[in-house]
Amino acid sequence: MPESKPHIAVIGLGSMGFGMATSLRRAGFTVTGCDVSDDAVARFVADGGRGAKTPAEAAKAADIVVSVVVNAAQTETILFGNNGVAETLARDAVFISSATMDPDVARRLAKQLEATGRHYLDAPISGGAQRAAQGELTILASGSPAAFTKARPALDAMAAKLYELGDAAGQGAAFKMINQLLAGVHIAAASEAITFAAKQGLDIKKVYEVITASAGNSWMFENRVPHVLDGDYTPRSAVEIFVKDLGIIQDMARTARFPVPVAAAALQMFLMTAASGMGRDDDASVARMYARVTGTSLPGEPK
Repeated sequence: MPESKPHIAVIGLGSMGFGMATSLRRAGFTVTGCDVSDDAVARFVADGGRGAKTPAEAAKAADIVVSVVVNAAQTETILFGNNGVAETLARDAVFISSATMDPDVARRLAKQLEATGRHYLDAPISGGAQRAAQGELTILASGSPAAFTKARPALDAMAAKLYELGDAAGQGAAFKMINQLLAGVHIAAASEAITFAAKQGLDIKKVYEVITASAGNSWMFENRVPHVLDGDYTPRSAVEIFVKDLGIIQDMARTARFPVPVAAAALQMFLMTAASGMGRDDDASVARMYARVTGTSLPGEPK
């Protein structure tokens, strides 16, 4: 008789987590979803999943728990807080942590959970909500061989690219922070460039066409500048995400006595944008901040 598929719990049904839970369910797994938003859980149940009110309830029957929250503090609460996963998760089950966090914190959480006989896989993600829903994420994972073995069915269903980056937690987190350094710098640079082009009186749609066919292009320029062209700052990824992540980069760099002046300048741009009241808006709002400071006209913005 073929071995039954593992039961999976997904904690955090935001834009990424909902898509990941959906792709797991589409792959034939029994999936229980849990979120602080009752509406998000109800939506997942309406789509055919199961719902739970607390992480402990979600983890009770799970072989694999996928945690898709914003930061280390939320991850720790889900693990060890009141009604947390650690109260009910079976011994030898695996906790997959997808939050972006300081590698030292990932190592601490892994050590704490592994001491209870469960496995911890440090597995930050990249790719956005659409790829999450399609099961085509990039996952940057590190952990013990046992953690990888236990997590493999879920990883295969969620990822187009899975990078196995080491046999202990922290490596995945460190790789993700390098990605976030570049992503934050590239968004800030793209925002600066497109707003400077507008200040020069250039047709910024034509600027986009030219730059995306030229050496100055970046993935972030190509992906984020259309938000500026459309004047649409509905958050696909919020400004506050890069306030957090570039802040972590600063902390890591200070500890390592390593200068990161370009990342530091990008952080200031995101901080200024958040301080202007746009922290929960799309991270392309850095362009709006430049526009407002310089009196530059962008689509959809007040004259």
